Amino acid sequence: MIMTANAPILALHEVAFRYPDGSVGLDGCSLAIERGSRTAILGLNGAGKTTMFLHLNGILRPQSGTVLYDGAPLDYGRHGLHKLRSRVGLVFQNPDSQLFSASVREDVSFGPMNLGLDAQVVRERVSAGLDAVGLTGYADKPVHNLSFGQKKRVCIAGVLTMQPDVIILDEPMAGLDIAMQAEFTRILDRLHAEGLTIIIATHDIDFTYHWADTITILAKGQCDATWEIPQIPAALDRFASYGLGIPHVAELHNTLMKLGVLDNGTGYPRSHQELVDCLNGLHASP
Repeated sequence: MIMTANAPILALHEVAFRYPDGSVGLDGCSLAIERGSRTAILGLNGAGKTTMFLHLNGILRPQSGTVLYDGAPLDYGRHGLHKLRSRVGLVFQNPDSQLFSASVREDVSFGPMNLGLDAQVVRERVSAGLDAVGLTGYADKPVHNLSFGQKKRVCIAGVLTMQPDVIILDEPMAGLDIAMQAEFTRILDRLHAEGLTIIIATHDIDFTYHWADTITILAKGQCDATWEIPQIPAALDRFASYGLGIPHVAELHNTLMKLGVLDNGTGYPRSHQELVDCLNGLHASP
């Protein structure tokens, strides 16, 4: 593939796809994902989020329109797809859809072994992948003995062994308790700090507002709206029209501004704790 320095790392241009039963997956969907960004895709069930992800990874092929990686249309030949999937890793919502080996080590080793890498390189990549998700001591554990959250982390470790540029996660917080969600967020933050572009689908609007750089709304197979996070507080009415809820901290912050408790000088807190810190700072002022 020809690399284009200033191009989005991934893009869809007027992509359309219908399933054999006639249901619409994507309908003229266009989207650009910037390198190094944290992008959240929001939409009601059936909006096309999973279909979009399967196109970005080359598992599905558009019936019309184009998917691009680094500015070049995807190559759907065997070599092209092999290369794409080493650069764009996909983690499914249900880890049992992705795990198939008896032990953690075997499962995480699968990708780099298929690349034909030297055994020592594979061992190093597996070790690094497990370390990145906090599962260093689990290499020889049977996969079926792991918790749901641990299985999700094994899936991420397996993707990381391919040393991708992009990691796509479908509903990464689904099925996780509060403590596991916090740990998962720390993992995502570490991966982003290391330079990965991260794309997630989620229904958790408060997590999205705190974590993402950009939010795209997918509705009826179309990318209907995209906002940078600082734009969200001024667009809450339109945001609410999609039936996805609104970030509670943005709503509360807007209310406090209308009441004169806060002003624009406080910026826009993106979490409950940041809002509390703003209020504490205001109270502490002489």
